[in-house]
Amino acid sequence: MKITMRTGGITAGIAVTAAAALFALPASAGQATAAAAAAAKKPKLVDLQILSFNDYHGHLEPPSGSDGSVLTGDGQVAAGGSEYLTTALRDLRKGEKNSLTVAAGDLIGGSPSLSGLFKDEPSIETLNNMDIDVSGVGNHEFDEGVAELLRMQYGGCHPTEGCFDDDGFDGANFTYLAANAQYKDGVRVEKPEGQKKYGRWFRASTGRTVLPATEVKKVGGVKVGFIGMSLEDTPQLVAPAGIQDITFKDEVVSANLAAADLREKGVEAIVVLLHEGGVPPQGATFDYQCNSGSAADISGPIVEIAKNLDPAIDLLVTGHTHFSYNCAIPDPDGQPRWVTSDASFGRTVTETRLKLDRRSGDVLRDQVTSHNVVVNREQPKAADQTKVIAKWNELAAPISNQVIGEITGDIRRSVGRDTESSLGDLIADAQLAATTAEQDGGSQIAFMNPGGVRADLTYVGSAVGEGDGKVTYGEAFTVQPFGGLVMSLTLTGRQIDTLLEQQWSKETDGSTKFLHLGVSDGFTYSWSKSAPVGAKVAASSIKLNGQVIEAAKQYRVTVNAFMADGGDGFSVLKDGTDRIGGVDLDALTSYLKANSPVTGPTPNRVTALD
Repeated sequence: MKITMRTGGITAGIAVTAAAALFALPASAGQATAAAAAAAKKPKLVDLQILSFNDYHGHLEPPSGSDGSVLTGDGQVAAGGSEYLTTALRDLRKGEKNSLTVAAGDLIGGSPSLSGLFKDEPSIETLNNMDIDVSGVGNHEFDEGVAELLRMQYGGCHPTEGCFDDDGFDGANFTYLAANAQYKDGVRVEKPEGQKKYGRWFRASTGRTVLPATEVKKVGGVKVGFIGMSLEDTPQLVAPAGIQDITFKDEVVSANLAAADLREKGVEAIVVLLHEGGVPPQGATFDYQCNSGSAADISGPIVEIAKNLDPAIDLLVTGHTHFSYNCAIPDPDGQPRWVTSDASFGRTVTETRLKLDRRSGDVLRDQVTSHNVVVNREQPKAADQTKVIAKWNELAAPISNQVIGEITGDIRRSVGRDTESSLGDLIADAQLAATTAEQDGGSQIAFMNPGGVRADLTYVGSAVGEGDGKVTYGEAFTVQPFGGLVMSLTLTGRQIDTLLEQQWSKETDGSTKFLHLGVSDGFTYSWSKSAPVGAKVAASSIKLNGQVIEAAKQYRVTVNAFMADGGDGFSVLKDGTDRIGGVDLDALTSYLKANSPVTGPTPNRVTALD
């Protein structure tokens, strides 16, 4: 699809000049001819291919189940995995004089066991093999705190677990950008070991950002600037302890300040790599394109962000929602500007083509094209990535391949996070079982946030050969990869009511976000689809073992530590008292061991009313 922003400018100029030449006096004929030739001469252009993706989440191996396919016009197609993604990137670059590969965050964090067991060093190793040039940070880059993110960038062995292999860890070959993640005033910034130039990018405009706000690449003599950011709501999505010294600024304000900085350096071609995104209509295919020049067919925070970013910014590469799309959303001057997104897990790649004007240094916005490409599994595997996978599999096997339990069929999560799921309820059951005893917390109820459930438990055996119905430690780790704690705390019935209401929140674009909690056996309630946010749940419907929860009575409740600290917007949990903690993955593995074979609970503990 090509968007035309202006028509006739050069053509009209040529026509007028040519007409003048026809009627000119002979003495000026040479001048007129020269003028016509100059007017007809087209700008000297530089072609640039930008390949982009997002939300890789350490998927070295091809993802399974619904995570391992994309919807095309011909149905679902198996896709994803580092071996195929790397081949696709290399094939797309063939014959291209100028090509840059960029990403929009969440390259690490929430990863399967093959990467997660080793603190995502395997993920960075495979990304280095993909020859990425630059990436924005995402919320999951901060899962283990700022210090660990800096280790991912600069390298070094893990401070407590040491080196995982004989090669050591050199960090990312590409540059992470974090234009809106700033150290708070008064915080003393410690330079990572061996990084004497750390912080050289600190500026009065964008502040003391934990990583550079911008990066400039020269393409055919033209400067191309990149701005990288995570979403402003990152603090609601990661554990507070690791980011207590930084603050996440507004995306539009931060990007516009960074764009001004780039322009001061003579950069006119500007690309934003933003870990925030949109949602296309239900059933949209991997190559979904919005209506040209409008955002009528996409919703979510990215729409308002795109409409308010400085017109000097020429392209937005986005992520976070795990949806793929290519949209032309008008900038503040009313001119269409491409906003793109890959799906996730290496299942698609976005190819965007820019034409750069050597004279102005800018992008010819009316000539930008963008489309998504499926990373199918029919293409050859990249041999270097196969070697990386084999190395880490050998190291992981003694732990990862242990069978810890059995299931009778698939137990699935809520992919959209807005419905009750069998796996969410199962994890709540497991966490309640682990904390029911008085010495373990004395809990009566457990809740599980949908974002903490990262994969399905599938009945069909994996490639390690454990057999159908067998659940390995690695599979359980992939479901709950964050290595967090479960926390038992005391809440009143009124606070439990508030907690349930906090499942719904209003977005900046007016839409409503719904994060449906998994709930433990014996806890039930009803909610109204038509009721306003803040009044969705009738207090009289909230019951424990058939008895209505009393507003003033105290109850012992189990959640994970992320939720307990107010994560995902469940701020009422910060008021919970008498806290006792344990390990979340241990709760799940112990439950599977004790109750096998396990059948996933029917997700009917919560009732939705009209």
